[in-house]
Amino acid sequence: MLKYIFVFYLLQNIKIAIGADKMKKFAVFAVIILYFTLVCIFLTEKTDVLKLEEFSWQVQVSKDNIISWQRLPYPSYYEIDIFAKAPDSPAVKTPFHLLKRDFSFTNTYQLPPTIYPTYYRVRAHGMFGIISSSPFVGDPIFTGDPLIPTPITNYTAGSPASSRPYLVWHTVPNAVYYELELLSGQPDNPTGNELSHTNHLYSSRNIFTHGYQIDLTPYLNNPHIFWRVRALDIHGNPIGIFSKLQEIYINRDLSAPQKPLIDSYDTLPDTILPLYPVYHWLPMYNATRYEVELLDHPPVQENDTEPSPDRLETIVVNNLFSAYDPRSLITPGTYYWRVRGIDEAGRTIGTWSDSQKMVVTSPAERSVPIAVFGDSISHGGGNVSYSPANLEYNYQTYLDFPTINLARSGDTSHMSLERFDRDVLPFTPRSLLIMSGTNSLRDSSVSAQMIINDLQGILEKCMHNNIRPIFMTLLPLNITNIETVFNVDTDPDWKPKMEEVNAYIRTLPYYIDLEPYFYDKNGNLDEKYSPDGLHPNLLGKQLMAAIINQHKDLFTLENDK
Repeated sequence: MLKYIFVFYLLQNIKIAIGADKMKKFAVFAVIILYFTLVCIFLTEKTDVLKLEEFSWQVQVSKDNIISWQRLPYPSYYEIDIFAKAPDSPAVKTPFHLLKRDFSFTNTYQLPPTIYPTYYRVRAHGMFGIISSSPFVGDPIFTGDPLIPTPITNYTAGSPASSRPYLVWHTVPNAVYYELELLSGQPDNPTGNELSHTNHLYSSRNIFTHGYQIDLTPYLNNPHIFWRVRALDIHGNPIGIFSKLQEIYINRDLSAPQKPLIDSYDTLPDTILPLYPVYHWLPMYNATRYEVELLDHPPVQENDTEPSPDRLETIVVNNLFSAYDPRSLITPGTYYWRVRGIDEAGRTIGTWSDSQKMVVTSPAERSVPIAVFGDSISHGGGNVSYSPANLEYNYQTYLDFPTINLARSGDTSHMSLERFDRDVLPFTPRSLLIMSGTNSLRDSSVSAQMIINDLQGILEKCMHNNIRPIFMTLLPLNITNIETVFNVDTDPDWKPKMEEVNAYIRTLPYYIDLEPYFYDKNGNLDEKYSPDGLHPNLLGKQLMAAIINQHKDLFTLENDK
């Protein structure tokens, strides 16, 4: 305000000094100068006389998510675009999907955290639009050719390991499992993807998550111990190359970790808790079984050895590092969960893990206009080794709109129908995105008409409660891969059943047709989208989201238009 008062005061003094007539001439002259200045700027930018389009961009992304670039030799502000790379499919119209756009007047920008392959582009804006654009740059952890695992733990001389440390690294996109190698010195090929013959101490492929507690006591007589890790696909073929060799400095006097390590790595902040939570940790050395307990208060004592007498529930899993809560967490409150490892003899290994706090708000507070309902394909996870706790394997992560996850792993179409009232209605969604029936296809005792009847029942419940039901067609299966991975049989007539169910879905007012885009040349679920033949992997979930995003109009209700 003071600025405008000063300008007005100045103009009044000029007017008094030079007179009204001369003031008019001065104003005309100023307007002409401004006009020609703008014309010059416009022509400079639109004809690219300064060759700004050929500017040699140097864009860098640090591992702490800061993107930086050099300034253009021209007054500019900058647009930062964040993309996910779209799957190569006829269903996808553009190779990159825009996730976020922001602007900066400086040449650095703090990027949001990511857990999947993400790409960035910087564009310079002049007064009349974009004047130069950088090439796409991938994040340094989840992109690259070849892919290279990035270690998280780093045991240095100043921060050494015990003799039984956890080794942790960032997940590698679409890895099914990992191979870890210990060495006493440099490998044969530091940038290769084969185990080293030289200086090799130990290797293991029995690693199905991005962390491992390893016993180093057999190798303590070596002057140096190094480690590296590589990702493997479903067939044991390398994905990319080994990580950079990293030395483990050891202090023999340090006590080894005696509790499971909660997997809080590679997560996204402010994620809406699913209705059916999954508890996730990194495996302990010598543990063959894990016990999870859920409490409605903090443990009386952290890291003790005894179960809490008033715990709400207990979940026990064998040789797994994720526990699926069979109960819906719908009652508001503050909850705590923790896990302990148990050996083959049934003895607790060490103590309970650090307890983890979960704040559950009411359905009204958690509710968003669109909810997702169905089985494990919607609940999340995939690629054999990943649970719904790994959000990069959830198609909702890639949607252009927020959702609440009401899906439950293991559901048949009838189970989804039975739990509709208690699990969907409290959240009062305006639209419900539904995929249920895949597990029913695999069951020879369930006919196509039985699945259709269940879906019709869900449809009628939606309509009765003023919810718009948007069904997705069921995906094909690959029964050979299902049998190989899960050692279970699948109804040989799954395909005609699926075709009949999907034909019904295509008669409904609102549906999204996914099925045609997931086949391989043999008419089965393509392995590049689902190594286990049932659950879509990261690419599969991105493809699902890309198709759903192209049908956003289905989620717009009449009273919204």
